[in-house]
Amino acid sequence: MTEKKTFSISELASEFDVTTRSIRFYEDQGLLKPTRRGQTRIFSTKDKVRLKLILRGKRMGFSLAETKETFDLWDETLTGNEKQLLKMLSILDEKRAHIEQQKADIAMAELEINTREAHCREALAELQKKKQQQESTIKQSGHTAEQS
Repeated sequence: MTEKKTFSISELASEFDVTTRSIRFYEDQGLLKPTRRGQTRIFSTKDKVRLKLILRGKRMGFSLAETKETFDLWDETLTGNEKQLLKMLSILDEKRAHIEQQKADIAMAELEINTREAHCREALAELQKKKQQQESTIKQSGHTAEQS
């Protein structure tokens, strides 16, 4: 079976679970470059791969500008070059550092939540204990008054 060489916008939207509007936006940003037949966009295998990379980059926290810069560097040569690879490594290092900071922030938030929860539970238990003691005192007072 031969692999399909061209794709419509609706085929790509369906395959990658994105809207056609998103694909048109990526085209407007210069990330995708379909050919046209009249008003119809014809996307190539290269466009399909780029859409996949755009969406992967988005999940990894890449801005569209970073993705475009990477594509532009790649387009300078047929197979990429040292400049492109070094740029990609730099971006990946930056993303990793950002994720590590987010993980530390989440761990701190979790610790703060756990601490506040423990304080709230202790305060609630203390209030419930006092309430039970008051109810017990009232019952005893009422019981003593009935005996008199």
